[in-house]
Amino acid sequence: MLRVLLRVLVVLVLAIAVVAFWKKDEISRLLAVNSLFAEDKIVHNFSHMDQLFWTKEINRGTGPVSPLPAGTEMTLPAGSEDWISSRALTALVVLKDGELRHESYYLDTGAEDRRISWSVAKSYISALLGILEAEGALTLEDQLTQHVPSLKGSAYDGARIIDALHMSSGIEFDEDYLDFNSDINKMGRVLALGGSMDAFSAGQDRTRGTPGAAWHYVSIDTHVIGMAIRGATGRDIPDLMQEKLIAPLGLEASPLMITDGDGVSFVLGGLNQRTRDYARFGQMALQDGMWQGQRILPEGWITRSAQFTAPTEAGEEAYGLHWWGAVDPREGEFYARGVYGQYIYINKPLNVVIAVNSADRLFRQDGVNVEMIAMFRKIAEAAQN
Repeated sequence: MLRVLLRVLVVLVLAIAVVAFWKKDEISRLLAVNSLFAEDKIVHNFSHMDQLFWTKEINRGTGPVSPLPAGTEMTLPAGSEDWISSRALTALVVLKDGELRHESYYLDTGAEDRRISWSVAKSYISALLGILEAEGALTLEDQLTQHVPSLKGSAYDGARIIDALHMSSGIEFDEDYLDFNSDINKMGRVLALGGSMDAFSAGQDRTRGTPGAAWHYVSIDTHVIGMAIRGATGRDIPDLMQEKLIAPLGLEASPLMITDGDGVSFVLGGLNQRTRDYARFGQMALQDGMWQGQRILPEGWITRSAQFTAPTEAGEEAYGLHWWGAVDPREGEFYARGVYGQYIYINKPLNVVIAVNSADRLFRQDGVNVEMIAMFRKIAEAAQN
């Protein structure tokens, strides 16, 4: 009996070893996801996402790097040092009148790091969508199922592209990053284990209301927009972004896009760039889609995006076409925002762009975003001197 048990044990050990070897990439990625935001790893992880996930490089093209002319170094406002420390900033870039007025890096990171933007990437998808609408590839009033038949019968059946762009698709989705069993974290595990984001999206079957009726921020809405773009054009997102956004911007380095196991882009938050390159995108947006004398976005698209037409309620932040406004929105002020403290802040009246990357594990605490916007406003004012 003992010999039989030992043989069984040996067989089990060998089987486990075979499975572990066969699935070693998936297992290592799952472990990486589980420690992605750990205090001792988060800063390194956010600058090296290609070591943790599948990624695809978006070729910057062969054109010259677009200049960021150096302006007079500005003095940051009082309280900046404490703010930078408490919010765990890793990078801060300030442009005024298109000139580089301040640039600094923290927590042993550097200017050449390609940093994860998380949901700042949503504003890039919005920009791409504006270009494609102007070209006639689709319209914002199109039903999602028109371009993505696999969504028929899902929670997205009946929702339009504009509903997803407004984060008012009507689906039920839990976006609590601190809950292991939340929908957003289930999605993260699908990504880490090489699963299909498309299948995960098509499998959503819970609704909370009528499409277009109420704002409810769910990141997966951006993924289905990406599905619609791919369905309408027959092309993948990095290919489209490279042609229509990345190459025209003249970035310093080729961005990285996280993908799932099928090579489908994680468009809702998988873009990685240098912070100066995020600032370039912000400056292009401030200039209503013009860059280096070339029109990249359709005239008026950014104005339309920042009109905050999403059906938010009183006391909520304003929301437009994948761009944010403050709870107390000001004319010409809008921003892209990602978890753990990623921002591209745009202040058109003061002609200021601020790009920030952070590793702020306390970003969910009450008042943090209000504090960030208040400091951006102070920096924008200080840049006038």
